[in-house]
Amino acid sequence: MQKFSEEQIKRQDFVDNQIYDLAKRLIPTSIEIEWDIEMIGDIRDTIQHWLVDRYKIVDELEFYP
Repeated sequence: MQKFSEEQIKRQDFVDNQIYDLAKRLIPTSIEIEWDIEMIGDIRDTIQHWLVDRYKIVDELEFYP
């Protein structure tokens, strides 16, 4: 199993938290959503597709190690 550096773990946490915060901000009511890594992962995969694969702005490990 691959060991991630502290920096890589921080990057993963940052990306996942930003996605969760974005999803919460997009809800037009005061309804709260729970942390759901499946939802976060689906959104992350889509963002990664656009930023890494399509636009080639960053490589995969820069975006989400």
